[in-house]
Amino acid sequence: MRTVVLENEHLRAVFLPDKGSDLVELFDKARGIDLAWRSPMGRRAAVPGGAPDPVAAFLDTYPGGWQEVLPNGGAPCHYRGAELSQHGEVSGVPWAYQMIEEGVIFTVETARFPLRVTKTVRLRGRGLEFAEELANLAPVEIEAMWGQHITFGEPFLAPGHRIRLPSGVTVLPHETAIHPAGRRVLPGRGTWPVVAAVAEGTTDLSVVPERGGPSDIVYLHGASWYEITAPDGHGLRVDWDASVLPYLWLWQELGATVDYPWWGRAYVLGLEPFSSYPTDGLAEAVRNGTALRLDPYERRTLEWSAHLLGGLS
Repeated sequence: MRTVVLENEHLRAVFLPDKGSDLVELFDKARGIDLAWRSPMGRRAAVPGGAPDPVAAFLDTYPGGWQEVLPNGGAPCHYRGAELSQHGEVSGVPWAYQMIEEGVIFTVETARFPLRVTKTVRLRGRGLEFAEELANLAPVEIEAMWGQHITFGEPFLAPGHRIRLPSGVTVLPHETAIHPAGRRVLPGRGTWPVVAAVAEGTTDLSVVPERGGPSDIVYLHGASWYEITAPDGHGLRVDWDASVLPYLWLWQELGATVDYPWWGRAYVLGLEPFSSYPTDGLAEAVRNGTALRLDPYERRTLEWSAHLLGGLS
């Protein structure tokens, strides 16, 4: 696969334009550590011999790291005559790209929806700055889910790491458990970070749990930035335009899934700004009124950034 590397004295960022423009490495040079999660499946362009499966279409080639998600978030669905796979479809196709000073411009058009994404990425100091444009190419209104599937894993991620958000953030747990063994958080609206727990009492969502805990997903509303840090303060801050992406998905897979696709090998935390929720696909986001709506030929812009935290010692 073609590879684009943006690098300076502080940071190395590696993108795969042949695989959704995925960011598959975010290397902090001062500490010699990669903050992006690496999936145990590795980097694959395709998986020969696999049975057709709209979930596996994403998972079998999922390298970890960060993905652009459009026009469907989460589970496969059927909407306005189009069959959409898991997190389909821009994360699974090649993007065109052009190198520019301090960065790169990625571009893609979707096949099943009339949408085009233009994404400019610049490496500035200890961070990445993203400027994106989503264009509706049709003379009709289009609904979509648009998100940034940002994940963190080992060796950076460890139990006890902290997640910091603005005050007053609302917690919306997924309606049902996403794993047969149960969940961490009780259903029902709460306030970040302490919410009602399934076992008893409460649980603090701002603390990264130990390996082996239950898989779970909650949706956070009211944030436009987050920080995820180790005990010594190093980590990452992500800022985004919450008028475009008003929800933050917090996904945890801590090793509880011992069958496909993780086989007990995943210890990963997702902190994913999204236009909509839940992870049940576009049709459900349209039903609950959170889908992103684009007027005929409308263009929507999005700016977001990710910067290293902690000193340069």
